[in-house]
Amino acid sequence: MEELDKKYYKIKDVSELLGVSASTLRYWEQEFPECKPRRSATNIRYYKVQDIETLKIIHYLLKIKGLKIDAAKEQLRANRTNVSNRVKIIDTLLDTRNKLESMLNALNKRKM
Repeated sequence: MEELDKKYYKIKDVSELLGVSASTLRYWEQEFPECKPRRSATNIRYYKVQDIETLKIIHYLLKIKGLKIDAAKEQLRANRTNVSNRVKIIDTLLDTRNKLESMLNALNKRKM
């Protein structure tokens, strides 16, 4: 995943980062009390980095592991640290894979 270097992110940025729709993020806000972004006076959502980390965990539990909402809530409540570590490991592995693939593509272009 890309490096999070801003203080706040809008819902569009977060939805693109996680690969889910903005309506999915709004739904997750209703279902998971851990995820409550700050809102402006005009009701625009502003996500902090820790909100995005929580959403990454929710995304992992629901979209990758395929858990139901209630099971994901229980995992967050009972085992958040372990799940968070898994998400970080998966992110690291995906980044490494992407770097290796780009190096392989560069090598293949040199051979031509």
